[in-house]
Amino acid sequence: MLIAPALTRGAVVLSDRFADSTRAYQGVMGKADPHMIALLERVALGDLRPDLTIVLDLPAKEGLARASARAAPRRSPTVFEREEIAFHEGLRRAFLHIAAGEPDRCCVIDALQPKEEVAQAIWQLVEARFLGPRARRRRHEQGSRGAGKRPSGGCSASARAR
Repeated sequence: MLIAPALTRGAVVLSDRFADSTRAYQGVMGKADPHMIALLERVALGDLRPDLTIVLDLPAKEGLARASARAAPRRSPTVFEREEIAFHEGLRRAFLHIAAGEPDRCCVIDALQPKEEVAQAIWQLVEARFLGPRARRRRHEQGSRGAGKRPSGGCSASARAR
């Protein structure tokens, strides 16, 4: 595993996929037993969890159109891109369900907004969670109590708006 040692060194780790993708793809859409998915997650990750997960939400049809436009003409659609629209709508529901169940970690951004607005919403979340005055105060308080607590706090209203 590369993530835990990097975090131990104090590095910031960004990932475009993590355990939520397994929950959505193999768990919900692959119909794998949720208890088995949770067990595998505990074995593979231990206590490791993201401090912030950003879900970029948009209708499946739009997401597939964007993926196709990015890929063409370089490659064929992936096995997932070839799935029926109902599969992708199910994934969307799965990710939104995960986000609703973990609001301190997951923030949903309306990705139908212009890309500049999406980028700004992402930056505002990152800044508030990790760089703003509340984040600095939280790190200072955690330092006096010892490490172990992650940044917390839900999303701003603008990030949740859909």
